[in-house]
Amino acid sequence: MEGEKKHFVLVHGAAHGAWCWYKLIPLLKSSGHRVTALDLGASGADPNRLDEIVTISDYARPLMEFMASLPEDDDDGKVILVGHSFGGYVISMAMERFPEKVLVAVFVTAEMPNLVEPPATLMIEDLELAKLMIRPFKFFLGDMSKESLLSEAQYGSVKRVYIVCKDDVLTKQEFQERIIKSYPPDEVKYIEGADHMAMLSKPKVLYQCLLEVADEDWQSCDAQLQKEGGSAE
Repeated sequence: MEGEKKHFVLVHGAAHGAWCWYKLIPLLKSSGHRVTALDLGASGADPNRLDEIVTISDYARPLMEFMASLPEDDDDGKVILVGHSFGGYVISMAMERFPEKVLVAVFVTAEMPNLVEPPATLMIEDLELAKLMIRPFKFFLGDMSKESLLSEAQYGSVKRVYIVCKDDVLTKQEFQERIIKSYPPDEVKYIEGADHMAMLSKPKVLYQCLLEVADEDWQSCDAQLQKEGGSAE
């Protein structure tokens, strides 16, 4: 409900780590929200080596284990997943496996798979970003070229918000709009002047966007849709 404090789970993009959220975390906490920022496999401070991360499932394991640790059937304990860039694929996996534990998913200039195409169909290999990688990274193109394993009943049941970063030169705005058109989310927000790393270039604006997401009554929206037998599409 509006005004209640939420639990944000922040998922970084390729070659980054939990550290990239360092400006955003204290802002969310200052509003009383709980925040968890994870290092994915062979990323950030994660102890695994890249050669030990063979599949996208290996890479996503820290998030999956965290989601599995959350209590079952606890509406008040549902989390807000926030995925940046390649992290959009990772939170999509968590949405498919644990839809009952996710209040809403937020994609920040992120890949947001649809239910039809293989994830790699909309993938960009961020070559400029690769030059700046803190740790080496795999794009798991073999895994991502397979048919979509996401379902309407699981992944499709979770509310989605997409945040467009209008000055992103890696995932350009027209590509972000293409992602949105491919599988329209429940809401779209825009950040003027934000580059690919909005959490660093526009942390206060991103923070305000996330506060707006947190204040929306997503559970009442779900209940109303179930009562009407409709969908948000």
